[in-house]
Amino acid sequence: MNDPRVPAPPAAALDEIDRRIVVATQAGLPLVPEPWAEVARQVGVPVAEVLRRVRRMQRRGAVRRVALVPNHYALGFRANGMTVWDVPDERVAELGRAVAALPFVSHCYQRPRHLPEWPYNLFAMVHGRTREEVEAKVAEIAALLGEADRGHAVLYSRRLLKKTGLRLRP
Repeated sequence: MNDPRVPAPPAAALDEIDRRIVVATQAGLPLVPEPWAEVARQVGVPVAEVLRRVRRMQRRGAVRRVALVPNHYALGFRANGMTVWDVPDERVAELGRAVAALPFVSHCYQRPRHLPEWPYNLFAMVHGRTREEVEAKVAEIAALLGEADRGHAVLYSRRLLKKTGLRLRP
């Protein structure tokens, strides 16, 4: 049984099978009817073992999440705006959860202010097909925040940046 007083090993400590699972999935799951079965075949272990190890790596922090990462531009969402909000610090967690729950917000997180130049502490990414659509969604967020919105801005993307994290070599 794990002793909670004993720190877990570093997230970076992967055994050889974990490492092979990461290498097999880091560019995305195979586009086949049973992707985890294909990963298991590549790694040389049963599917149940792959899934058990992925869950363990998530618990340990070696893998943050397994998720779909859409290309918003290819889907027609070309007006992408990072909204930045000045909200009371004592309410940022509560307000952030409410904003993150909106169906059109893909990312929402707290960041430190850098006064006096940068008063914003809550960030939320909004995607739309047009700037007008994004502005309407920003108005929805502002209405949700009410008096807690002490100022906001929208920073529009000018181009799509490569979205990849750290990659292990095979």
